[in-house]
Amino acid sequence: MQTIICQPATTPALFTAEGVVGVIFLVTIAMVVIGGLIAVHAQRLVRAVAGLALCFTGLAGVYYFLLSPIVAMMQLLIYVGAVSVLIVLGIMLASPEEAAPVDEKPTTDIKHRSVLAGPLAASIAGLLFASLAILGLKTQWQVFPREGEGDIHAVGITLLTTHGMVFELISIVLVMAIIGALVLAQRGRN
Repeated sequence: MQTIICQPATTPALFTAEGVVGVIFLVTIAMVVIGGLIAVHAQRLVRAVAGLALCFTGLAGVYYFLLSPIVAMMQLLIYVGAVSVLIVLGIMLASPEEAAPVDEKPTTDIKHRSVLAGPLAASIAGLLFASLAILGLKTQWQVFPREGEGDIHAVGITLLTTHGMVFELISIVLVMAIIGALVLAQRGRN
């Protein structure tokens, strides 16, 4: 079997198949990053869940680009569809807390935060990003041929044989999300 190395002779133009695929890939990566930032920095819990769902959707696109459409489909069905909806259901079942008066200052204790935490985290993230970017640019990527044609019978056989463990692990995560939503709803009622 001959090894195929993916090294284009010229830079692909934007309006070619390779250029459009590259733009779509960058959009999925942007969805992951922006959704993660929204999920982390949102002040309201519902907006954080919406950011999490956006991040999960982008991650499904990344799985599809990694030639794993079954895992991408599971990501969409279970994480975006079920887990995000269960978290929203848990939020809706919890009783709302009373809002603090506007005159009161928040009781967050800033004394325990380290001054070096932000710059240290930013430098570690920058170092990790730079090393992964250099690794990605210096690596000779191989193109793997697709197997099968993607008919329903082949998807069913693959789901129950090759990707059976992935399917079971995702179902365990779904059960954990259901239990977490119920615990969140129960604590909100007390």
